[in-house]
Amino acid sequence: MNRKKFLQYTVAGTGGVIATPFLFGQTSSNKPADPLPAEKVKEFVIAGHSNLDKVKQMLVEFPTLLYATWDWGSGDFETALEGAGHIGTKDVANHLIGLGARTNLFVLTMLGKTGIVKAYLEAYPQYVNARGPHGLTLLHHAQKGGEDARELLDYLQEKGLKETKMAL
Repeated sequence: MNRKKFLQYTVAGTGGVIATPFLFGQTSSNKPADPLPAEKVKEFVIAGHSNLDKVKQMLVEFPTLLYATWDWGSGDFETALEGAGHIGTKDVANHLIGLGARTNLFVLTMLGKTGIVKAYLEAYPQYVNARGPHGLTLLHHAQKGGEDARELLDYLQEKGLKETKMAL
């Protein structure tokens, strides 16, 4: 018995989740699923910056756009959620997170999730200098978060951070 068959039958038999080819990104004919159209991924990431209605509409047609990443070049990758994060579009960010989009510390900073962000930075203090899409910092995201992120903005400034943009 190969690994895939083992997972399909033993996980189902233990009362756990039934492992189907769909869970592994494959169709019922056991062929890999088709990739998303590149133009749709780019359009979705752009919409994620500030257009909640378009984000919702596009997810109806292509639900897996929720996880898609666009490469702007030179290693500058971005998701729709990250676009909302660096612009400060909280309604888009919260909607996408509510659907299960993978978030990161930059978006959580913009949303003012102080407890999560501070705990992470206490565990990994070097991450305070990390860069997100377009080379933007945690400080930038805290600034975009407005009042919700005021405590984090103060915290980051106390750590000596100043806004600088990395050339990409």
